[in-house]
Parts: sequence; structure tokens; C-alpha cells
Amino acid sequence: MKPLTPEEKRVIVDKGTEAPFTGRYYKHKEPGTYVCRQCGAPLYRSADKFDAGCGWPSFDDEIPGAVKRTPDADGRRTEITCAKCGAHLGHVFAGEGFTPKNTRHCVNSISLEFVPADIKEQTETAIFAGGCFWGVEHLLSKEPGVLDVESGYIGGHTENPTYEEVCSHRTGHAEAVRVTFDPAKVSYEKLARLFFEIHDPTQVGRQGPDIGDQYRSEIFYTTPAQRETAEKLIAELRAKGYDVVTEVTQATTFWPAEEYHQDYYDRKGTQPYCHGYTKRF
Repeated sequence: MKPLTPEEKRVIVDKGTEAPFTGRYYKHKEPGTYVCRQCGAPLYRSADKFDAGCGWPSFDDEIPGAVKRTPDADGRRTEITCAKCGAHLGHVFAGEGFTPKNTRHCVNSISLEFVPADIKEQTETAIFAGGCFWGVEHLLSKEPGVLDVESGYIGGHTENPTYEEVCSHRTGHAEAVRVTFDPAKVSYEKLARLFFEIHDPTQVGRQGPDIGDQYRSEIFYTTPAQRETAEKLIAELRAKGYDVVTEVTQATTFWPAEEYHQDYYDRKGTQPYCHGYTKRF
């Protein structure tokens, strides 16, 4: 988590509201992505921003899975918070008719940071599932060139799944990690090779002592080039005699896991119990 100023804490933690027409992003129109001030998670795209004349930044859509909605205690409004860290963003309203989506996320500028499109384009995203996401996250995060690793759920058929729901085996999701990396410093192929060497890609529906479909081995590609690389590496391993069962699937919505799952081993000061490095290439 990033340190907050007293005013940022008043809004983000204590659920306050900045004065209208004062926020730095109210009239902001630059192409890019708005991220959470507290944890850096992507929340809104500039393409979904519009001027509602209300005095605060307005968006008619969020990045899938990025924002959590919670009715206020008085039942009059719906609060929106960062799905990853719980930071207060503002409130969401429907039925006002500002845009065809008929939705307005009214967000405090102080709850946001902005990443220009030209900077965002310098990074790439990879998604890997290989058993408990704690260990995969921990080991991939140590690779130079990796900017962020986030634990979450992907590949299922329900929205906003919880850890308990995923463990019930009724949602179809896999525990996975979303890796943001600088391709100028580390290639996708190097990360994919490391992925195959920090888990056992020959185990079906399990990883070590963890058993269940959520622990399956699967690569969720975000570009055709990633798919080609994954399939090439699987072919190499099979040629070496490994009975690889890893699936290669196009990425769908990635739902960030609960905050207590993020950076698990760094916070606990321990090492993964079901992941370790084994040279395979």
C-alpha cells in the first residue's frame, strides 16, 4: 500500500468527499488509465470518462472486476470501492441518462492516479494458473522486469467470485496470477518458462497437496503471440518426456482476489509450501 496524506486518508479510508470542482481529474481528458491511489489497481479507462457537470470525475463503466458496489446503510446511495484494497472511490448512480450506458460512477479525484496511455503501452500482461496463487505470485514477483503480480480468479462462469465460492468447485474459476511486466526487461517467453519451472505442469486438477479444479495448470493468453509461445514451450517439454497437461486458453475477465491473499508470503515472512524451482528447460 502507498502512504497517504491526511486529506487522502480522510477520503480513501474514512470515506469522506472532496469539494466539487476542485479535483485534478474533474476536467482531465488525456488518454490512459485511472488507477487506485492506495494500491495502484487499474479502475477506469479514459474512454469511459464523461463530463456530467457534477464537479467530480464521472465514468459510465469500470474495468471488469475492479470496482465493488455496497449499498449505504441508509439505502439511499451505493458506495463504490476498489475491489483490491477497499479504498473509497465515491458513489455510483443509474438512470440519469447521461450516456447510453445510463450509469455514472462519481469518483473523488483524490482516490485516483492517472497512467498515460504512452506509459501503459510499455507494459504487458500475462496470466498464469498453477496451483495455489500464493506461491506462484511469490516466485514470479522476484523476476527482474516484473512490475506487479496480483492474485485472482479467472476461467469461471460467475461474476465477482469469492474465495469460498471458488473453493466450492461451483464457479469453474482457477486460482491465477496477473503479471504486469516490462517487455524491454523481461520477455513473455522467459516468464512462461519460469512458470513451467515453479509448478508441476503434469499434475491434473491439483498442485502438490492442494487438490481441486481451482488448482489446475492453465495459461490464459492475452495476445496471439503469447498463445504461440505457450504452445511452443509445451511442445518442448513434451519432447523432453514431460506429460504436460497445461491448458492454453484465451483470457477472460480476471477477478482480483481478496486483499488478504495479496503478497501473502511477503507479509507472512515464510516460503511457499507447494511451489519450488525445478529446472526443466
